[in-house]
Order: sequence, then structure tokens, then C-alpha cells
Amino acid sequence: MFNNITIKSQLMFVTGLLSVLLVSIGGLGLYGTNQANDRLRTVYLDRAMPLIDLAGLLDGVQRSRLNVLLAANLRNVAGAKQRIELIAKLDVEIKNRWQIYMTTVLTPEEKILANNFIRQWAAYRTSRNRTMNFVVNGDFNAAINNLATDAMKKFGILHTTLSALIKLQGDIAAQEHAQAQSDYEKIFMISTIASSLGVLLIVLIGFLLIRAIVTPLNKAIAIANSVASGDLTSHIDVNSTKGAGKLLQALKKMDDNLIDLVDKVRLNTDSITTAACEIVSGNTDLSQRTEEQASSLEETSASMAELTVTVKQNANNAQQANQLAAGASEVALKGGILVDRIIQTMGSINQGSKRIVDIISVIDGIAFQTNILALNAAVEAARAGDQGRGFAVVAAEVRTLAQRSATAAKEIKALIHDSVDKVEKGTRLVDEAGITMDEIVTAVKRVTDIMAEIAIASREQSSGIEHVNQAVAQMDEITQQNAALAEEVATAAESMQEQAQDLLQAVMVFKLVGGMAPVPIKRSNRIAGAESPPFHSVGSKTITKSGPIPTQLRKESGDDGWEKF
Repeated sequence: MFNNITIKSQLMFVTGLLSVLLVSIGGLGLYGTNQANDRLRTVYLDRAMPLIDLAGLLDGVQRSRLNVLLAANLRNVAGAKQRIELIAKLDVEIKNRWQIYMTTVLTPEEKILANNFIRQWAAYRTSRNRTMNFVVNGDFNAAINNLATDAMKKFGILHTTLSALIKLQGDIAAQEHAQAQSDYEKIFMISTIASSLGVLLIVLIGFLLIRAIVTPLNKAIAIANSVASGDLTSHIDVNSTKGAGKLLQALKKMDDNLIDLVDKVRLNTDSITTAACEIVSGNTDLSQRTEEQASSLEETSASMAELTVTVKQNANNAQQANQLAAGASEVALKGGILVDRIIQTMGSINQGSKRIVDIISVIDGIAFQTNILALNAAVEAARAGDQGRGFAVVAAEVRTLAQRSATAAKEIKALIHDSVDKVEKGTRLVDEAGITMDEIVTAVKRVTDIMAEIAIASREQSSGIEHVNQAVAQMDEITQQNAALAEEVATAAESMQEQAQDLLQAVMVFKLVGGMAPVPIKRSNRIAGAESPPFHSVGSKTITKSGPIPTQLRKESGDDGWEKF
């Protein structure tokens, strides 16, 4: 059953089954608890509480009837009115209790009895109120007569209905209890049966699961022990590709691969030995070419050293030129600043000249007005006759001075105008000089920037040449190491040849189906005593006949020089 199912699926199936059983049993228990809780809530809210309300209501009705009897038998209107007030309070209490009772859940039978009670209570109140009216009016005989013939009969009917309602609450509560007991017995029986079936099912599935896992594992252990002892002739039957059958399938694949591997190792050992001999021959040629390459690298290294000196000298010259260009740039900037100041000064002089022209114009106007005033004064003096002669003389003098001032002002104005024109021309020339100076500063900055770039490029070239020189030196060193490694590889190839023969002897331990004739072991013709002494080089290790396996040799050689080269 479980042979074609994965172990994961089997465990998930068992876990899922247990979960379903637990959830089912738990859900059944919760259902029973919920049902019991509903029954208890129904008994309390819909039966116990209404029973209390109905009992209080019955007590109120009886007390109301008692007060009616007392009011009719007292034959005292004042005392009867007190009873009537008490009856009114009891009516309010009865109404409130009845309203509370009507909010509960009513069965169809309860609804019929409740409707009967409402009608009967209304009829009883009508008859009772008629009796109370007789009492208030003092007609006590009519009140007693009405009470005996009508009101008490209606009260009896009302009391019967109310008692039936109270009895019905107890009956329904007993039914709820009986139903709860029945539900408990059903749930207990179902839970017991489900638990028993679940335990039996789990035991059965557990037995099948254990058998489906343990049997293939025991078989796999036996196969692994057989392979460990070198016996590859075991026949592995795989009846399933799921669950523990995957383990047998993997063991079968491992056994087949081991058989193929042993066959290939036996067949390829001679090829490895031949390849080792070819490696020795190839390494001899490689050693010769490496020596030639080392000689060429030495010449290249000398040339690169001379080139490095030349580039460094160019870099120093470029650095000095850059410093001179930076000094020239600073001088040009200072000249530009001085020209800007001259431009500002010439502008100020031009503004001052214009202001002088304005002042001379004002003076000329004042002289002209003074001349006119002196002329007017002379005319007035002439009109005055002899009395104005002195004033006329003064006016003539003032006029003469005004004319001279006007003439002088005109001459000064002409001179100032000429000066202003020359200042404006000078200002334009200075502006042009400032523009030219800005162009010079810009050009010097560009030259400085170019020299800086040349200096940077020279430094980079010098650094690059140094790196190239270091690389050439490193290549020279690596080439020397490669020459040493070629000797090591030759020795390693001979060691690999011997180790291949040792490997062949090792795989002969495995027993294959059909068997295989042992392959003759070819030993190296090289005498152990004639072996070359161990060769030491930078980053290499001593290699002897009993040295590390070829894989380690290849790894160490790659780390010391081959990959770098």
C-alpha cells in the first residue's frame, strides 16, 4: 500500500489523518458543549426568569384581589380610597412584570395562554373597577354583590390561566433537561466509537508504514556492507521508485557507477602512464622555451627602465611649466583687478566733470539774471533823475561784473565740455583695455588648465610606466619560477606514472561480475638512486618518489606560478 508513496507523503498522510481525527473529536465535543450551553441558557432565560416573573405577577394579582375585598368589606369610603391607590400601584407592578415576561421566547402553547391571560385580565379589571366605583359611591352592598357574582368568577378563570403558565414553565424546563441528557448520550457514544476507530486505524497505518520503511532500509544496509567489502556482484531489485525505494534505486545506481568506474580505471591506467611520459618530454621543451623567454624579458626590462627615467623627467618638466603658468595666471588676475579699479575711477571722474558742467550752467544763469536786474535798476535810476544817479552808477558796475561773470562762465563751460569729452574717450579706452585684460586672463587660465592636464597626464604616464616595469619584472620572476616548475612537473610526471600503477593494484581489490584478468604492472625504468635531487624554488615544495598525489601537485603548481603566468 505504502510502497509507491514517498516517506514525506506517508508522514503527511498520517499527520493529516491524526489531525482530522483530533479536529473531528474536538469539534464534536465543542458541539456538545455548545448544545448544553444553549439548553442551560434557554432554561435560565426563557424558563427560570419567566417563572420568577409569573410568580411575582400571581402574587400581585392576589394582593390586588385581597385589597378589593378589604375595600368592599370596610364600608368606609376614606379607607377604601387608600386601598384603591394601593391597587393602582399593584396594577403598575403587574404590568411591568408582564411586559418583562413577554420579552422572552414563547412556545405556541405559551402564546395561547398569554393571549387568554391578557383578555381575562382586562375582563377582571373591568369587573373589579366596577366594584371599586360602587365602594367610592358608598354603595357597599352593590359592590359586594358584584364582587361575589362576577369579579370572583373572572378572578378564578384568571388564576387558573396564570397557574397553567407557571406549570408550563416547569414542564418545558423538564423537556429541555431530557433533551440535553439525550444529546449528551448521543455525543458520548459517537465520541467513544470515533476514538476507538481512530486508535485502531492509527495502529494499522503505523504498522504498514513501519514495514514499508524498515524492510527496504535493512536491504539497503546489506547492499552497503557488500559494497564496502569490495563485492560489486550484488543484484539489486528495485520494486518501487517512491519512499524507501528511492534509497534502493540510488544504491543500484551507485553500484552500477562503481562498476563502470573500476572498469575505466583499469582500462585507462596504461593511458595515464603513457601520458605521463609525454608530459616529461613536453616539459623538457617547455623548459627550453622558458629560458629563451626569460632572456627576452631581461632585455625588455632594461628598455622599460630607460623609458621610465625619460617619462619621469618629462613629468618633472611639465610640473615646472604648470607652476610657471599658475604664476602667470595670478599676475594676469591682479592686472585685471587693477584695470577694473581704473575703470571705476574714470567713471567717477566722468561723473564729477558732468556735475561741474551743471554748476557752471547754474552760474551762467545767475549772471544772466543779475545782468537783467542791473539793467532794470539802471532804467529805474534814470527815471528817478538826479536822485538815482548814484544807484545808476552802482547798477552799471553790477551789470559790467555780471557780463564778465557770464563771459568767464562760458569760457569755463567750454573748457569743461572739452575735458568731459576727453574723459569719456579715456573711459572708453580703459573699458576696451579691461575687455582685453579679461581675454588675457581667460587665455592664461586656459593655458594653466592645459599645463595642469599635461602635468597630470605626465604623472599618470610615469605611474603607468612604473607599473609596466613592475609587471615586466614580475613576468621575469614568474618565468624563472616556470623554469623551476617545469623541472618539478617532470619529476611529478614520473611519480604520477608510479602512482597510476599503484592505483591499478588498488582497484583490483573490487570483484566484478564475470571477473577480469589482472593487468601487468609496468614499473619505471628509472633507478631510484639515479633520481634527480629535490629541486627547491620560490613557492614550490620538495617532490620525491613518495610525494603527494598528482592532484595536489597540480594544485600547488597552479598556486605557485602557472595560473599567474
